Amino acid sequence: MIDPLTALAFSVYENKGVYCLLLGSGISRPAQIPTGWEVTLDLVQRVAALQGVKDEADWAAWHKAKFGKEPNYSELLDQLASTPDERRSVLHSYIEPNAEDIEAGRKIPTRAHQAIARLVAAGHVRVIITTNFDRLTENALRENGVEPTVISSDDSLKGAVPLIHSRCYVVKIHGDYLDTRIRNTDAELGAYTQELNVLLDRIIDEHGLIVCGWSGDWDPALRSAITRAPNRRYPMFWATRGKLSAVADTVVGHRAGKVVTIEGADAFFERLEMLVSAQTDAQRPNPRSVDLLVASAKKFLARPEFRIQLDELIGAELRRIDSFIVSGGFQPPAGDWQSDFFALAVARYEAQTEILARIFGVLGRYGRGDEFRDAVEVITRLGHRDPASGFNFLVNLRTYPAVLLLYAYGIALLKAQRFADLFKLFSASINIGRDYAPTVVSHLLLSGWEGTEHDPWNLLFGKEQRRMALSDYLHGVFEKWTVDYLFTKGEFTTLYAQFELLGTLAYIGLANDKSTLQAALKAQSYVRAPMGRAVWDGRAARSILDGWKGELQPALLEAGFARGDQDYLALAIESVVHLTSNMRW
Repeated sequence: MIDPLTALAFSVYENKGVYCLLLGSGISRPAQIPTGWEVTLDLVQRVAALQGVKDEADWAAWHKAKFGKEPNYSELLDQLASTPDERRSVLHSYIEPNAEDIEAGRKIPTRAHQAIARLVAAGHVRVIITTNFDRLTENALRENGVEPTVISSDDSLKGAVPLIHSRCYVVKIHGDYLDTRIRNTDAELGAYTQELNVLLDRIIDEHGLIVCGWSGDWDPALRSAITRAPNRRYPMFWATRGKLSAVADTVVGHRAGKVVTIEGADAFFERLEMLVSAQTDAQRPNPRSVDLLVASAKKFLARPEFRIQLDELIGAELRRIDSFIVSGGFQPPAGDWQSDFFALAVARYEAQTEILARIFGVLGRYGRGDEFRDAVEVITRLGHRDPASGFNFLVNLRTYPAVLLLYAYGIALLKAQRFADLFKLFSASINIGRDYAPTVVSHLLLSGWEGTEHDPWNLLFGKEQRRMALSDYLHGVFEKWTVDYLFTKGEFTTLYAQFELLGTLAYIGLANDKSTLQAALKAQSYVRAPMGRAVWDGRAARSILDGWKGELQPALLEAGFARGDQDYLALAIESVVHLTSNMRW
């Protein structure tokens, strides 16, 4: 079964602008702006202090013993501050940050507010109803480049931009803490003005609802607005940390809503925003746009006078990929790991890289060699990133675009039988600092790549565990990405297997001298090297290795494979045979 949060994220993505957020005080709690109950207990403590009472362990119990009933926020505030102006002054100290608060990061927009603002900026949410007096929602929206239309009174409603024309419509149904007309007491919360009721009726009738941070217990007029809505065009989702109260449960039942159990507002909205944005980023570029860019690359490659345009096309795609990686690529909410995050991250990186990868396929297949230096420069540049914090599975994916481009360019070079360029690609150095420059084949191919640490690629195959998960997965990717120059279905798998085996051969030749190979084979062993899915296809592997011994041998040796030594090639092939036999065992 799909969990409610995933279903919600899918619905938000597919129904852009349809959902309205209903936010309560729980949203602002992480900013250390107290909830209504916390304000109530603080007011009780202040009343007690005036009577000389201090250091009570349970202020609610003290109030009940003293006055014969549970403390009531509305009654206390009404007794302590009889006019709206006085009530606003009391609330000001709970909401407005002072210099110390700002320095300590209190009473400023939370992670939930920022995630909400990103959803609004992306166009997924356009309407927000909030019971909060604070301005954290508005501040977060402005920090993310969105100027909201704020409705906090009937006067502001009369002069506001129409709902349909507003990028973001924020309805503060209890008012704003700087406005004297805020609603606090039971009498004020029991009924809304006709103007506000008309607005709420329209919003709730035309939108789905995502409720978070609101208990539903203290706002009868708002509950009434929700339950009297005549239609249920879109569903209600109610996010809650624990079990809903009987009152809230009744509202959910009336709307046939779904309950989403959460750990807190920050994690909920961050994950919702991540799941929604992941769907956006994971969407493949428009196929027609990709085909147009690939066709443009072919045209630019064929005409020397278009070399500048080709460089600009490659440069634009490189900058886009680089910007995506630098901006953080993909990280889940702090401390919140789910296995589906890896699949989402992989999809986002592939969506960012597909266009350039397919252009690199064109360069490798149809290029004459003058594009080689630029292609290798792009791969080696993307092949290293400075250390970063986060989940290792996701941090290591920052060099995944380089792996994709290596395969794209390398398979195309092999198709064109540009063996010398393919060996130079495998043996190119990647400057990672610390006086260490590994080769492309040792740093980016299969098990040599940091992205295979702890083998997260099996997460993409569910319960079906695979020994060569990355190789199997990339086979599926490039079966689609090589359509620009491979025109027979059966050709790809053989070409793919040979590319990975040539990578294995290049690795062996670059890492071992002849005496090391001879010693390993004398001991009935082998030298270690990255291996792909050809391990499991003995017939295909034997056919490829036989080709290396026969008609392809001169071309491979001349290109630099096996150190250009026929005897070394024979030893390397024998080592590969031992290695594959051991891995199959």
